[in-house]
Amino acid sequence: MSDFLSRVASAPISWGICEVPDWGAMLPKSRVLGEMSGLGFTATELGAAGFLPDDPAELTAELDHYGMALLGGFTPVVVHDPTQRKATIASATATAKLFQQAGATKMVSSTVQDWDWAYPRALTTEEKRHMTEMLGVIDDICGEHGIQQVLHPHVQTLVETKDDISRVLDSCDVSFCLDTGHMAFGGQDPVEFAKTAFDRVGHVHLKDIRLEMTAAVLRREVSLMAATQAGVFTNLGSGDVDILGVVQTLEAGGYRGWYVIEQDTAITGGFPADGEGPVLNVSASLQYLTDVVAPTLG
Repeated sequence: MSDFLSRVASAPISWGICEVPDWGAMLPKSRVLGEMSGLGFTATELGAAGFLPDDPAELTAELDHYGMALLGGFTPVVVHDPTQRKATIASATATAKLFQQAGATKMVSSTVQDWDWAYPRALTTEEKRHMTEMLGVIDDICGEHGIQQVLHPHVQTLVETKDDISRVLDSCDVSFCLDTGHMAFGGQDPVEFAKTAFDRVGHVHLKDIRLEMTAAVLRREVSLMAATQAGVFTNLGSGDVDILGVVQTLEAGGYRGWYVIEQDTAITGGFPADGEGPVLNVSASLQYLTDVVAPTLG
């Protein structure tokens, strides 16, 4: 019997926890962690800055209270701009140190245009070279702290499209966070990636999307935040991503890492009543993995 379900975790963004201004209501951490634990999750990612303590001992104690451990967390990095080299190294080092001391293993890096998440623009040859170099620098920082960098392709970042992903694959050996939703958003078939770049997969985010809503975002006519609030991300198994195919491909190849249910969520109508809201969506996604995916894995 596959141990797949024991390697399924969650993330605070599935409860709408996001540092972007005006993203939506921020549920209290006691409710979020309590609902995660109530669904049977034993691990989570860190979430937005300020959601969980930044002291490793306090962070570990907080999660211990709910029977959970820290996997790592999403980490924006500015790697193409030489003027931000020192700031990026300092940020990556601080994050790696926190993760190491809190028992986490993955730095989920994402290559933003700048610290304010401006829309990405085409890079010069020198900027591409510097980006490749800096991904290697961050790999080294992570290695020194006993963790692994996994690059997260993400809408409205410098690794957004299938072409962007291919360029990184060809130019360096950084590992990837295979985010099923964001890869599909940018035109990369996540099943194909799981097959052809299996040896580069270090972590997995499971996310489903409605593909008919993506074109306007990629044309910069609609922001990712607005699309999220409008429901571009949906429960696993109810969108257009072949979640089953991704998991089957990875498991058949010998992947034994974590799968994080990470449904980008925005709470825009005030706090939902206890037992309602995000917990129902995550529960539905977990049920899909339990009823549809797990039985196919042997």
